[in-house]
Amino acid sequence: MNKLLLSGLAVLCLAPLALPVVLATTDEFPSWAYPVNPQAAPGPPGAPGPQAPKDDGKLFHVPGSDVALTRSQIEGPNAVPDWHPNDHPPMPDIVKNGRESVRACAYCHQPSGVGRPENASLAGLSENYIKEQIDTFKRGNRKGSEPKRAPQNLMNQIAANLTDEEIATAAKYFSGLKLGTFVKIVETDTVPKTFVTGGMLAKSPQGGTEPIGHRIIEVPEDQERAENRDPRTPFVAYVPRGSLQTGKRFVTGGGMPCITCHGPDLHGLGDVPHIAGRSPSYIVRQLFDIQNGKRSGAVAPMQQVVATLALDDMIAIAAYVASREP
Repeated sequence: MNKLLLSGLAVLCLAPLALPVVLATTDEFPSWAYPVNPQAAPGPPGAPGPQAPKDDGKLFHVPGSDVALTRSQIEGPNAVPDWHPNDHPPMPDIVKNGRESVRACAYCHQPSGVGRPENASLAGLSENYIKEQIDTFKRGNRKGSEPKRAPQNLMNQIAANLTDEEIATAAKYFSGLKLGTFVKIVETDTVPKTFVTGGMLAKSPQGGTEPIGHRIIEVPEDQERAENRDPRTPFVAYVPRGSLQTGKRFVTGGGMPCITCHGPDLHGLGDVPHIAGRSPSYIVRQLFDIQNGKRSGAVAPMQQVVATLALDDMIAIAAYVASREP
């Protein structure tokens, strides 16, 4: 299989026609996978970045760390909170500090490269794959299916301003990291009520539950740790009952199972990325974007592969893949 095709099969390799759809299907847009923060809707490209947060000098802490940071050091426009400096090698300048019009990579993707549900985990991806995807953002081929989603718009803006040297430096750094996973998959009929904050879902402070329906509800177990951007924050992803077994059949069976290109343990092969242990919300977004032509470029071969997938198929696939050890 040539390199272009391998790169193109960048999210999942499936054979949807070879397996029956077990879960009920729905054509509903998966807004739960594309959270839009209502109080911080993104501006047009080139708009000013985040403003400095209110800071009274209070020091914050997270479990397992001796680091103490103020709110500005956690959320400020130039901040990259590094709670666990021993979890990664020294960060290069573009990753740690960024520059004017370019947000530091590690603010969103975290110093250890684990990312969060609203973006991508970069740790362990090949240098070529990372550079290729940044170029895809640069060329406007990763717009996403929700035009108001801030993380996607920010990445497009940043990519447009990166130099080739900065891209190469960031790709080398993140490719040298080992991916860890902090998400637990739970099959259930009911989920906590949620709201959108920071581009992702969180449990409603008022409490309460509701039917899960045709959704994955991925939330931090400790909201304060998430707000403090602790890379070790544990997440739980609630998925419909039966998702794991159905997803396993898609991922490991059929005419072109995911393991064909992503490896027997879904840890990737060459420039084909590892997918085990990734955020299931992220995986659903990629499948949906590819199916609907919102992610193109080198992943073009995937458009045919996912063309007939129902949303519930995507949910099952994402749940199973996310449940695997990275």
